[in-house]
This record gives sequence, C-alpha cells and structure tokens, in this order.
Amino acid sequence: MMESTHILLVEDEPFLAKVIKDSLEQRSYQVTQVGDGRNAFRLFGQETFSLCIVDVMLPQIDGFTLVKQIRSLNSQVPVLFLTARVADKDVIEGYSSGGNDYLKKPFSLDELFLRVNELLRRNINPVPAVETTLAIGQYQFVPHTQTLLFPNQKDIRLSHRETQLLQLLYGHRNQVLARKQVLLMLWGDDNIYNARTMDVFITKLRKHLKADCSIEIVNLRGVGYKLIC
Repeated sequence: MMESTHILLVEDEPFLAKVIKDSLEQRSYQVTQVGDGRNAFRLFGQETFSLCIVDVMLPQIDGFTLVKQIRSLNSQVPVLFLTARVADKDVIEGYSSGGNDYLKKPFSLDELFLRVNELLRRNINPVPAVETTLAIGQYQFVPHTQTLLFPNQKDIRLSHRETQLLQLLYGHRNQVLARKQVLLMLWGDDNIYNARTMDVFITKLRKHLKADCSIEIVNLRGVGYKLIC
C-alpha cells in the first residue's frame, strides 16, 4: 500500500488503539490516532485522510455524530465503524450516519485489514460530486447536497447511504435493479444481514417519496427493485 494512504483512527481504548495503529503502520499506512470525537473532527478539517476508522462509544462526541459531521465536509471518504454494539438498530444507525462498513468487536486484525483494503480499493476512483439536479416525478433530487426537494414542502435531507441507494435506483429507473448488485456495490457483501439493512433503507426512501403518488419503488421478491417514475 502506498505510504500516502492516510488513515484517521478514532479509538479511545489505549491498548486497542496502539495495536491497530502499529499493525496498520507495519503495512505502510500512515495513521493518525485520536481518542475522542471532538478532536477527531478538528483534525479531519485540517488534514486529508483516505479512510476513517471510528469507534462508536467515544468521549465528547460519539462515533455516529462524528461521522455525520464528517459527511458535512466530505461525502466520499470511506468510514469503517468499530463497535461492540451489535443490535440491528445500532448497525442501521451506523449506516444512516454515513458509515460504509461496520466491524463488530472483538475482531481479528486480519479481518480489519481485509475491510480496510476493500474500502480503499472501492474508493480509488470515487465518483466526483457534481452539482446536478435529477427529476424524480415532482421531486428534485440533488445528490451533491444529499437533498430531496418537493414543491411547497420542507426540503428532505438524506443520509449518505440513502443518497447512494437513490442514485443507483435512479440510474436504473423503470428497470429492475438486482439486489445482489446493490449489496455488493454499497455494502461489499450480499449476506442476509446486509440485505435486511438495505430493505430498511428502501422503506425510508419510499416514505421520503410518498408525496408523489406516481412514484413507486417496487420490490420484486428474490430479484430486486424497480424505481417507477
């Protein structure tokens, strides 16, 4: 891995932080480690990072809030959550806040390295943010600002994951988009757990788009989804 790959590690447990940092640096990553969310966000605004590894339970600012703040500055940098919180609602909150992957404690270093390499590989040629407005029925979808606009209604702010998913659906509008394709592109794995998480986001998008009855996200069981607009 190139030495220019700079990772922000946000972990408040000193021993674990040292083990992760030392192990990543042995693989030629540059690692900056910080133990609380407030200082992590300050550093993120000052330096350029290729990847963020973020614990959820942090002093000052928790990991979910920190990543939401990071997403306000950068919608592209990959984020890997580390946490012992394994309830479905916590994982869903992690993805909703802008996380790209979720590694549950305890974990092996080999698994961590695989996740890091995969996130970096998928982000080698990120799609640049383009200030384009897309028409979805009566809605105006602005991916760059992660916003849905509807006449005479309050703007809807989408999460990072909702934006990614709606972009994929829009790119295949009025066509069937295979579940496996979406899972591999956005989650990196098509296991049952990620599939359930994706279904939650589909439900959220349906609610966001409900003001226009001509729009429908159809679930073709076992096959995929179709955005009709």
